[in-house]
Amino acid sequence: KLGWLRAAVLGANDGTLSTGSLIVGVASSHATRGSILIAGLSALVAGALSMAAGEYVSVSSQADSEHADIAREKQELVTDWEGEVTELAGIYQKRGLDEDLSRKVAVALMKHDALGAHARDELGLSEATAARPIQAAFASATAFSSGALLPVLAAVLAPVAWVSWGVSLTSVVLLAVLGVVGAIAGGAAPLRPALRVTFWGIVAMIVTGGIGRLFGV
Repeated sequence: KLGWLRAAVLGANDGTLSTGSLIVGVASSHATRGSILIAGLSALVAGALSMAAGEYVSVSSQADSEHADIAREKQELVTDWEGEVTELAGIYQKRGLDEDLSRKVAVALMKHDALGAHARDELGLSEATAARPIQAAFASATAFSSGALLPVLAAVLAPVAWVSWGVSLTSVVLLAVLGVVGAIAGGAAPLRPALRVTFWGIVAMIVTGGIGRLFGV
């Protein structure tokens, strides 16, 4: 759960920073409200789809690797049962069991569920940690969208002349909150992470705002 929480915070942080900065850059170029909203919504949708696609491809590769490892382990259990017992016993010896006890444990576990024992203790795989590409893609897209939504809403609600400032303030506050949440999720003191993400968020918006003014019409 901690891993998913930290990934969600990271995705929301990415959505806030990238979408907010893009809106600030477009608004600084004196674009119309329609153009600003199109840019913001496009950034939200494109970013969410990009995050989902990237996560799906990455986790699918992990799932393929896990399936290949399991298939290889099944074959080894069929062709070399004693060797697999010895291998599993060796793992338990490294964890502190003596030679006799480690072999008894390995034999007992393999009689109960040989593939499960090797998947868990040799490969480090389990049902709880198995790669789930669709779930990962959905979670990544949802996290990004949730972070990008507030800057877009700020662009909708703020007067045209104040869109840049409204979006910047909203994004910075949200980034600070996400920094605190991420720090708490990781068990760290919240002040430095919050200041770090806020600082780089401000830098990103200053740069994109400057680009918008430079090429504004």
